[in-house]
Amino acid sequence: MKVRISDDALALACGADAVADAFAKAGAEVERTSSWGMHWLEPLVDIDGIGFGPVGLADVRSILDGAADALCIGKIADHPFIARQQRLTFARAGRTRALSLDDYAATGGWQGLTKAREIGPAATIEAILASGLRGRGGAGFPAGIKWRTVADAKADQKYIVCNADEGDSGTFADRMAMEGDPFQLIEGMAIAGLAVGATKGYVYIRSEYPHAIAKMEAAARACAHLIAPFDVEIRVGAGAYVCGEETSLLNSLEGKRGEVRAKPPLPALEGLFGKPTVVNNVLTLTSVPWIMTQGAEAYAAYGMGRSRGTMPIQIAGNVRHGGLFETAFGITLGELVNEIGGGTASGRPVRAVQVGGPLGAYHPPSQFDTPFDYEAFTGIDGLIGHGGLVVFDDSVDMAKQARFAMEFCAAESCGKCTPCRLGSTRGLETLDRVIAGDNAADNLALVEDLCDTMKFGSLCALGGFTPYPVLSAITHFPEDFQGRKTS
Repeated sequence: MKVRISDDALALACGADAVADAFAKAGAEVERTSSWGMHWLEPLVDIDGIGFGPVGLADVRSILDGAADALCIGKIADHPFIARQQRLTFARAGRTRALSLDDYAATGGWQGLTKAREIGPAATIEAILASGLRGRGGAGFPAGIKWRTVADAKADQKYIVCNADEGDSGTFADRMAMEGDPFQLIEGMAIAGLAVGATKGYVYIRSEYPHAIAKMEAAARACAHLIAPFDVEIRVGAGAYVCGEETSLLNSLEGKRGEVRAKPPLPALEGLFGKPTVVNNVLTLTSVPWIMTQGAEAYAAYGMGRSRGTMPIQIAGNVRHGGLFETAFGITLGELVNEIGGGTASGRPVRAVQVGGPLGAYHPPSQFDTPFDYEAFTGIDGLIGHGGLVVFDDSVDMAKQARFAMEFCAAESCGKCTPCRLGSTRGLETLDRVIAGDNAADNLALVEDLCDTMKFGSLCALGGFTPYPVLSAITHFPEDFQGRKTS
């Protein structure tokens, strides 16, 4: 009997290693694979495609004896959470061994790079443009335009930098991609390098991801001969949230303080070490091999409006079915929370969902008909960001959530610009007065004015986006800011 168990960090945290050891000691052949992304079922055991989960040590014997019907979820690929997805980036999730070159090649690996080598740099860039692929890191800037800018720049050296500094609350897609399918990311970087004329690539990973770091380092060594003359190096960051901003990341890579650079010049023209640089995040680069293999039109056929392709959406917080759900743009927020996520884990009504990390807006159920689309979320003063959803039930205090946004910005600000550095600190102090009931109305007006300054005066998105959670909490949940005891 072959038993397949994920070695994903979340599965490990849930006890997957101990369960795998127990199966091995019982005489089963154990194979460690990537994760299916159904986190509420971890450790998830796969035997001939049939899933059991969550599995504890006491369940191992009953599974082997065929007496674990209560844990059986049937064929994993047919489970509603999986069957309803449109998996392009995570097509191998749960099916392959992360560091097996044989598994990767057998499931279409390296075909995209082969295609890019056949058609050449210019046609490769045109394919990315035609696909409609936009940066999956938050801003949604068209990847092909960035690539073309770097390709057209004149320089003796160019770079590909992968931003794997995944710091948003409720996000884990980058980590899953690097831990479960590292060759796909490297292939995407190699294709980008070929397209723009870069021979060196860096993957910048936060230090809190030790398993991803180890997988990426091992994968880079294992496939070096396949991507040559392109070369990939793994760099580890210290975990500063602001280093998720591309210019701060570049400073950190150069050994400098992780601090925002003023633009212009753009990194595409003067980036790493002053050279033209493509900076894309993990989900952007891992989309590239599929586009090159299946074609730009096939990719563009997914999605809606200007949001083409699929998005690996990460469902977390107070939710029954937390995990990774990849689907085409266009699914509504309500479908994601109530149908896919199954509502709250507490069983209480959903009150708010934060989309886009700690700087994303809070959305009430009245906005649940909003399609998951860049422009649609902009239209309701929100942002998709990295695709993370954090669910809250009706016990949440939204005034305290607004306060947390200011506190987070104050703690993570690089200090480069005044609106972010001082604005977040003054915002935190002012919201404390609101929560204490000290002239709440006047102080709320002050908070709103301060948010306006931060939004339009900050150098980067850290200070510029902090107003999103603060103002959305005030707008949609005013009752949590009013009726406080006044002094």
